[in-house]
Amino acid sequence: MADTGKRTSALDLLLAVVDPGSWRCWDEPVALTTDDPEYRADLLAARERTGLDESVITGEGRVRGRRVALVACEFRFLAGSIGVDAGERLVRAVERATAERLPLLAAPASGGTRMQEGTIAFLQMVKVTGAITDHKAAGLPYLVYLRHPTTGGVLASWGSLGHLTAAEPGALIGFLGPRVHQALYGEEFPPGVQVAENLLANGLVDAVLPAGRLAEVAARALSVLTADGTGRVAAAPLDGPGTCPEAPSAEESIRRSRRPDRPGVREFLRATATHITLLSGTGAGERDPGLLLALARVGGTPCVVLGHDRGSHPDPAAGQALGPAGLRAARRGMRIAAELGLPLLTVVDTAGAALSREAEEGGLAGEIARCLADLVNLPAPTLCLLLGQGAGGAALALLPADRVVAARHAWLSPLPPEGASAILHRTTDRAYEVAARQGVCSAELLANGIVDRIVEEDENFLSVLGRVIGAEMAALRACDRNEQRSDRRARYRRLGGARGGSS
Repeated sequence: MADTGKRTSALDLLLAVVDPGSWRCWDEPVALTTDDPEYRADLLAARERTGLDESVITGEGRVRGRRVALVACEFRFLAGSIGVDAGERLVRAVERATAERLPLLAAPASGGTRMQEGTIAFLQMVKVTGAITDHKAAGLPYLVYLRHPTTGGVLASWGSLGHLTAAEPGALIGFLGPRVHQALYGEEFPPGVQVAENLLANGLVDAVLPAGRLAEVAARALSVLTADGTGRVAAAPLDGPGTCPEAPSAEESIRRSRRPDRPGVREFLRATATHITLLSGTGAGERDPGLLLALARVGGTPCVVLGHDRGSHPDPAAGQALGPAGLRAARRGMRIAAELGLPLLTVVDTAGAALSREAEEGGLAGEIARCLADLVNLPAPTLCLLLGQGAGGAALALLPADRVVAARHAWLSPLPPEGASAILHRTTDRAYEVAARQGVCSAELLANGIVDRIVEEDENFLSVLGRVIGAEMAALRACDRNEQRSDRRARYRRLGGARGGSS
C-alpha cells in the first residue's frame, strides 16, 4: 500500500508532469457559504493545511511540448472529497478543455462524495461524467492516473472513463472504502484486492507506474491518441499486386504459419512501430493472453492495434486460444478508435477460439457476433493484417476492414484444417487436401476479393510490411468516413454475389 506519509500533493504532482514554467491555473476563488459551523471549521482547517480553497486543482500545461488540460484531487483537503464547489470546478475545467480541444489528464485521489454536503454533492458525479462523455465524444483523449487512495463515487464515475488508465504503485483503489466495509460488515476487507497491482493483474488498469514516469507515458500515448498527423507517411496507392506465379501450396503455407520462429504481433510491433503503449484487458476485471491491445505508430501512422497474440505457446498449431474476454478487449480497442477517429489495425494470427465450458458460459459466440457488428459499422478507418493462421470465428471476429493485407503464407479458413477434415471425412489425415479445396491461401484470397494486397516473406519481410501497413493506413485516413463505411459494407455484400441466384 502506498505510504501516505510521503503522498505527493496535487500541485506538486502537476508541476512534475508539465514542462517547467508551463503550468497555468484555471481556478476561480471559491467562497465559504456553509451555515454549518462544524463544516465551516473543517473547510477553514483544510484551507490552512493545504493552501488551497477546494479539493481539486485544474489548469493547463505542456507535457513534452504538447498543450494539455489537467485536473487533480488534493487528498489532504477533506480526503479529496467532491462537494458542489469541487464538482462545479471540475465540470468547468472539462468543458474548457473540450472547447479548446485539449487532451485531458485527470489524477484523482479521493474518498468520494463529501458527506457533509449530502445528496447534492453525491449527484455532482453525474454532471462530471456528462462533461467527460462530451469531451470524449468530441474526439479528444482522456487519460487517468489513479492515486492513493481513489474510492467511492470518484472511481465509479470520472476515475473509470479513461481511454488509458494508469495507477500509482501500491495505491488503494476500490469502490467501497475499507473503513466503510469494516463498519458495515464488522470485518476487514480481504487484503490485496483493492491494490493497484491486483487491478493490473485483472485487467482493470493499463499500467502501474510512479508519478515520475507519468509525463513520459502520457506524452507517448498522446502522440498516438491525438492523431495530429505528424510523422505521417505518404499514402500508398490502393491497388494490390497480382498473384505470385508460383503461389505456395496450402500445405506449405499452413506448415510455415505454424513454425515456432514465425513472427507474431509482438515481433511485428517491435520491428515496425514506435510510441507503443500496451493496454490491459477490458477495464472490466478481465484479461486474455490471446489478445494484444495497444496504441502505436505503425510505419509512422498513429493507430489502435488489436491482434491475436500467439505468445510463447508450446504448440504453434494450437496457439493461444482467444476467449470471450479477449473479444471484449478487442471491442474496447474499437471504441477507442471510433471515439478518437484513429485507424484501427487488426492482426489475425490465430489457431482458433477457445473451446471450453468457460468460453461457452462466457458468451463466446455472442462476443464474436458483437465484434463483427462493431467492425462492419465502425466510424473509423480499418485495416486488417492477415499475418499467419486464420482459423474460424476467432479470425472472423477481427477480419472485416476497409483494406486487407496478407503475408504470403497467411491463410483463412472456417475451421483449423484438421477440424474441417474431421467434419468432411471423419479423420484429420486429409487436412491439407481439404484446405487446398477450400481456397484458404493468400493467392486465392486475393483472387476472390477477400485480400487486397500480399506482402512477400523475404529477408526484409517485417520492414516492408511496416511500410506497407503505415502507407495503407495513411491512405485510409484521407478518405471520407461516411463513404468509407458504406464501401466497407458493400465490399462484403459483394462476396460470392456473382455465383448466381434469383434475379
